[in-house]
Amino acid sequence: MNRNRKNVPKGKLVRRLGINIFDQPKYDKLLKKKPHGPGMHGPKKKRTKQTEYGKQLLEKQKLKFAYGVSEKQIRNIFEKAKTMPGITGDSMLSLLERRLDNVVFRLGLAGSRTQARQMVGHGHFHVNGRVVNIPSYSVRGGDVLTVKERESIKKLVRDQYAKHSGKAKSTWIVFAEDALRATVDHLPRREEIPTIANEQMVVELYAK
Repeated sequence: MNRNRKNVPKGKLVRRLGINIFDQPKYDKLLKKKPHGPGMHGPKKKRTKQTEYGKQLLEKQKLKFAYGVSEKQIRNIFEKAKTMPGITGDSMLSLLERRLDNVVFRLGLAGSRTQARQMVGHGHFHVNGRVVNIPSYSVRGGDVLTVKERESIKKLVRDQYAKHSGKAKSTWIVFAEDALRATVDHLPRREEIPTIANEQMVVELYAK
């Protein structure tokens, strides 16, 4: 599981982890059709008993691959979460959700976090009136996200929204479709973040 996230086919990764970490319907269908691990021996392969460390590592990998972050990035997110008030695991998830690429994805303005990361990197979005092309940019309460004033970009974003708005999960962000403007109403609370991993086990892993 230590291969570069860009070199691992998402379908195989989802089957290996046993959960749809990408929040895309097609992977729910894949897991239903092929609930076993990938490979010719997948259906027959016996699962070995995992150590506690192995379980913690698996949960970290789920978050890492889901949000498309590097080992260094997720470690830094944990270190920052430790300094925040409240439960460290909750803070860690909140920081991951607040990434600009994730916000674009959650709003349904992109079909995947990978696509959202590319759109942000190409400077398609403004935050509080300024171009932000850093996918890891962390939004704050009250931030206003708008689309760059270029018709081709607006059309791209509208087309994406038409395709993916039904899958949008952004209860903490208010989106005005006509104006293509999103406002961060409040920072994401734990109950507003889909569960794809046991974040407490990730905290235990890094706390060693």
